[in-house]
Amino acid sequence: MNKYKTLMSNTLLISIGTFGSKILVFFMVRFYTGYLTPSDYGTADLITQTANLLFPIISLGITEGVFRFALDNERGRRSIFTVGFLTITAGSLLFFAAVPLLNTVKEFRGYIWLIIIYTMASCYHSLCSQFIRATGNTALFAVQGIINTCLVITLNILFLAVLSIGVTGYVLSVVLADFICTVFLFIKERLWRQFTGRPKKSAFIKMAKYSIPLIPTTIFWWITSVSDRYMVNAFIGSAENGIYGVSYKIPTILTLVSTIFMQAWQFSAVIESHGDRREHIKFFTGVWRSFQAVMFLAGGVIIAFAKPAIRILSAKEYYSAWEYVPLLSVSMIFTAFVSFTGTVYVVTKQSGISFITAIAGAVINIILNFLLIPSPLGVQGAAIATFVSYFAVFLIRAVNSRKYIPFKLYGGYVAANTVLILVQTVFMVLELPYWIAVQAVCLVLLAVINFKFILACIYKAVSFIKK
Repeated sequence: MNKYKTLMSNTLLISIGTFGSKILVFFMVRFYTGYLTPSDYGTADLITQTANLLFPIISLGITEGVFRFALDNERGRRSIFTVGFLTITAGSLLFFAAVPLLNTVKEFRGYIWLIIIYTMASCYHSLCSQFIRATGNTALFAVQGIINTCLVITLNILFLAVLSIGVTGYVLSVVLADFICTVFLFIKERLWRQFTGRPKKSAFIKMAKYSIPLIPTTIFWWITSVSDRYMVNAFIGSAENGIYGVSYKIPTILTLVSTIFMQAWQFSAVIESHGDRREHIKFFTGVWRSFQAVMFLAGGVIIAFAKPAIRILSAKEYYSAWEYVPLLSVSMIFTAFVSFTGTVYVVTKQSGISFITAIAGAVINIILNFLLIPSPLGVQGAAIATFVSYFAVFLIRAVNSRKYIPFKLYGGYVAANTVLILVQTVFMVLELPYWIAVQAVCLVLLAVINFKFILACIYKAVSFIKK
């Protein structure tokens, strides 16, 4: 199959399984804000984000290694899966020993058990789903995504609206959904057949060498993307943190679009790397030009409609969240670009460089958070810190990653698009005169600048659908 056909086929399958389900979660924001106070929402957000921090530590980043090595080593998959399972199990046992440390954080008292089961359920679910994805069973990977989301929504309605168990119900919904999906994948694919009593030592060494640098990498990315919530909670309060958490939900559409694509793109980027190098570079260039065009245009639309979106999707006490949506949307655009350039390191197995660039983003983010959040900027300072850190990492990776795969960056287009969305953001947040007209003009200019790239993307998609 043609490389573009493979990419589009996988993107379409993942879109069906992910976009439809995640969009339901997106519209659930109105439900959550109706049943959780800003303070409760802030607490629930901190619990889930803490679990996300613990995930790479407990799993030793092994799920990423399972995907990468199972992808192009069919004969060694039993050893790869077994190593992944044993690593997560050992990490979970060590986690129990470290539980007293979490008890020292007063915000988590009474919720420690939720953090434990949330993290463990997430680790095992990720192991099974990433292994399925690596074997090329994209359809099943997509289906289990739909099942997972439907379970989360159903359980949220049960726990929040019917049983009224608040924060506990919000977190427990995700835990049970992950557990059920793990069991489903285990039975459906008979994953017990992937265990071996003698996993190859070489598999463990190679996976550890690749995965362990991803632990601090993931932690530093967590710092860049989530530490602002902890600092807002500490400097300003849980209520404002809850509002800030809701403001993230609108830009999540951008993250959703990029995540769907990146899951398909990583598969294609690795598989195609085994062929002609010139063709591979050309492939990278063609995909990048369309990807950045779509992300900029989508981001411009979300910025322009931030106010009505928040009004429709959240309760009135959360309305002020719109103020943070524009800058967070710009941040999510560059988050996507950071992920795209990071694919180069996945293909070439340069996880160490991912680590170094992640450190840069985390250091910038922490420094700016400490400077800006206590300042008159307040919560907006957190949004600024997030944008600057992701933008800086993108610039670093844009230069460094092209040493390994020298794809064309289209720097002029990236610069012009960036200026337009920043103009949108400034006029929107400050509500400057004629800000509505500026939004319209910027959207038109974004469409004009990116027209030929998006048209090329549409042409390939239509050709694929016809065939």
